[in-house]
Amino acid sequence: MPAVCLYFQVHQPFRLRKFSFFEAGSGADYFDHSLDELVMKRAAERCYLPANQVLLDQVSRLGGSMKVAFSITGTAIEQMRLYAPEALDSFKALAETGHVEFLGETYFHSLASLFSLPEFRRQVELHRALIEAEFRQAPRVFRNTELLSSEEIAREAKSMGFSALVAEGAEQVLGWRSPNGVFESADAKLPLILRNYRLSDDIAFRFSSGDGPGRPLTAASFARRLSMLPPDTDSVGLFVDYETFGEHYASNSTVLTFLAELPEALLAQSGWSFVRPSELATRSVRRDTLPLSSVSSWADEAKDASAWTGNSLQQSCLARLYALEPKVLVAGDEGLLEAWRRLQTSDHFYYMSTKSGGDGSVHSYFSPFGSPYEAFIAFMNVVRDLEQKLG
Repeated sequence: MPAVCLYFQVHQPFRLRKFSFFEAGSGADYFDHSLDELVMKRAAERCYLPANQVLLDQVSRLGGSMKVAFSITGTAIEQMRLYAPEALDSFKALAETGHVEFLGETYFHSLASLFSLPEFRRQVELHRALIEAEFRQAPRVFRNTELLSSEEIAREAKSMGFSALVAEGAEQVLGWRSPNGVFESADAKLPLILRNYRLSDDIAFRFSSGDGPGRPLTAASFARRLSMLPPDTDSVGLFVDYETFGEHYASNSTVLTFLAELPEALLAQSGWSFVRPSELATRSVRRDTLPLSSVSSWADEAKDASAWTGNSLQQSCLARLYALEPKVLVAGDEGLLEAWRRLQTSDHFYYMSTKSGGDGSVHSYFSPFGSPYEAFIAFMNVVRDLEQKLG
């Protein structure tokens, strides 16, 4: 019986101030707390609160027929505590229904899986403890930062007790295969739950684009499209940024209506259902093994790590940052450790991307800086200050 695995990413970074060269050694704060507060309160008002209410209403009405999953970063939860506690309470209300699953990831939405496996493991454990404390769930399925996946990452996830890894259904991973099913990593032998990026991006990026037929997207038309997939379809992974619903698309558009109507529209299609990632991981059906021979992600057209590591600005910053790991760990200063970890958040390096075209437009949309070079300068000034403090 075909099923939809519906999962949302919730993330907010601690954004850097435009930290100048002359502030080094002054004790000035690295982070723009005013901007963080503004963005979090706006996201809570436009997306988290109304969208969570939509899902809560659907789960209450449909019971176990409606299932959904979230991956919420530690930095997002910290900012909810500070600026929008009512939003955090609304996620807890969803958890209490018993039909909403919370996934594991790195606490700081970091690139540690590419640069420091010991730090990667520490951040995953920090995140696991946070999810257990806030939502009374132990994450069973792992979703790495930006869906960064490889055999090495799969092995690490398996060693930490996760039952499956969420990955992008990219062509360089799948080859000729369809993403609509559960696979297994060739080396780690860990179940892989793949994102159907074409269907997911129809919601996230093309919901209302263009004036042609089928825009804006409706739940009924989308559900019919799913019903026309090949009869051997086992499952479809629909994974999108949660801020799609009310933040990226205005809350006064039809995007929340789409979210509200999708469950019943899908369930009206013969044989279709919803499934949580952990349930999908235990299905006996295995289509094929996939060799995760190179790093893949859900970002940009390339769907690799180049969104964060593709130019010399990013590479220089990452090298300087992770070189500080031994000193940070032995310093015994919780404030410096916290700052170092917040600097690992992938967004800082995303802002430094110099890609052009559609990829470049998306990078600049999210960046609080005027250019990649401005983002680079602010980051390097902060790293220089941190280096001085660590001696």
